[in-house]
Amino acid sequence: MRRLGNAAIATVTAAALCSGAWLLRSGAETHAPPQPAAAEARVDPGARGSAAPALPPSPPDRIRIPSIRVNAPLMGLGLTASGSLDVPPAARGNLAGWYEAGTTPGERGTAIVAGHVDNADGPAVFYHLGALRKGAVIEVDRRDGDVAVFTVDTVEVYDAKDFPDEKVYGAAARPELRVITCGGGYSRSTGYQGNVVVFAHLTGSR
Repeated sequence: MRRLGNAAIATVTAAALCSGAWLLRSGAETHAPPQPAAAEARVDPGARGSAAPALPPSPPDRIRIPSIRVNAPLMGLGLTASGSLDVPPAARGNLAGWYEAGTTPGERGTAIVAGHVDNADGPAVFYHLGALRKGAVIEVDRRDGDVAVFTVDTVEVYDAKDFPDEKVYGAAARPELRVITCGGGYSRSTGYQGNVVVFAHLTGSR
């Protein structure tokens, strides 16, 4: 796919991830996914530590987040006809996707990974994403055999109407990663009201 860069993603909040199908079917609002702590949300993503040298471009195959027990394959995602980020098939709960027309995880710039918080059968791949804390490790297996290791800078939650496109998708001068799922308030009529976004930067490779 032609490399478009993240500027091609216009006013996107990954809304297709956010139906809340399981909560709607089970009436389990009391078991909604964890949300970022207020202290985490107040951290300035721009105030980050040093980064490891950028890796050459290579498509990713798998994402692992040990602290929340994520170990999932990655599929390539494009854009929908309306210009929003496409999403993995909802029926495949343990599957995430990356924006394959943009930056690959580990190279200089902002790489984008997205996945469902739940589906009709229950919690999905990023159900516990809001429980991540600063300093947590995210590992991405790449097709060239390298593993890109990222460290979480902050975890934030945004209402859909206030989603900061430039802050999330904007260009970066070093290797960075955004991991996105649904979060915020939940309505039985419209699903989740916003998105949880993890901000991380490359701190090593192996």
